[in-house]
Amino acid sequence: MQIITRQVKDKPLTVTIEYPERTDFVTSLVRRISSMDTSFSASIDGRRVKIRLADVYYIENVERKLFLYTAKEVYRLDSSMSEMLSITEDTGLVRISRTCIMNTDHLKEIRQVRNSHLEAVLDNDEMLIVSRKYLKDIKRVFQK
Repeated sequence: MQIITRQVKDKPLTVTIEYPERTDFVTSLVRRISSMDTSFSASIDGRRVKIRLADVYYIENVERKLFLYTAKEVYRLDSSMSEMLSITEDTGLVRISRTCIMNTDHLKEIRQVRNSHLEAVLDNDEMLIVSRKYLKDIKRVFQK
């Protein structure tokens, strides 16, 4: 694969992918690049804001309410967990438990802790519990 970048003033960011044959890798690459432009509408302190996918650390369901966590803030989402999973397909977001979706772009490490539990450490040093049931999903994201 060859990567060429160049600055073009007064033009929007444009990504061109040239390929000899449309493969699963190419399709996955196109989806991944497209997902980088994804954003979420959330609320905080009575105001609505847009949060870019790259800024999301994780999404958590607490008492039937969905919250989106960034490096510094917590936002409320007006969606369901299943809606979030369909929106975040082919992104770095992956389900790690029944109530949590994590952004693997912010994942620093996964380690095993006592009683066979797994723990995800994010690059802001926040720790999340990973259900062994969803470990294969995390591995799948890393294989892509």
